[in-house]
Amino acid sequence: MSRIGKLPIAVPAGVTVNIAGETVTVKGPKGELKRSLPAEMIIKQEGTNLTVTRPSDAKKHRAFHGLTRTLLANMVQGVSKGFEKNLEIVGVGFRAEKTGDKLMLRIGFSHQVEVKPMPGITLAVEGTTKIKVSGINKEDVGEQAAEIRALHAPDHYKGKGIRYTGEKIKLKPGKAGKVVGRK
Repeated sequence: MSRIGKLPIAVPAGVTVNIAGETVTVKGPKGELKRSLPAEMIIKQEGTNLTVTRPSDAKKHRAFHGLTRTLLANMVQGVSKGFEKNLEIVGVGFRAEKTGDKLMLRIGFSHQVEVKPMPGITLAVEGTTKIKVSGINKEDVGEQAAEIRALHAPDHYKGKGIRYTGEKIKLKPGKAGKVVGRK
């Protein structure tokens, strides 16, 4: 039995779950999410808990069991608390500013880079070097943060670029041949 799949999902107050066949709709204070889940999985709502069970021990059903439970838990958490990813910009002259709903980045190119948020995603700038990506859909938040990071990924020699807050970059040593052995 899947350890993750058999855990119940607690539905907080203010969140409603509607199960119609394979389509699950979750409404909460932050918004509404709708998703089509595997039809084989059995989703039951008992009071304030959601449970996911599988019909057999077939390999396909075992694979979908934990996935279905995790997707449901992310939907419930998204409409109640939301998700966020934090990025930081490292480099001399590198900075971010918000104009309207767009994000303008100066990250070492000859031009500013403009980032438009995906639907349902909000971008915020704290100071000039910290970016906060938030929304109710965990997949969209992660994708938007990854797209921003990919604009100028951290350099492994100087450490400049856009990185996740708390991400450790292992810096490589530069060429040693110039310094050692010359007179």
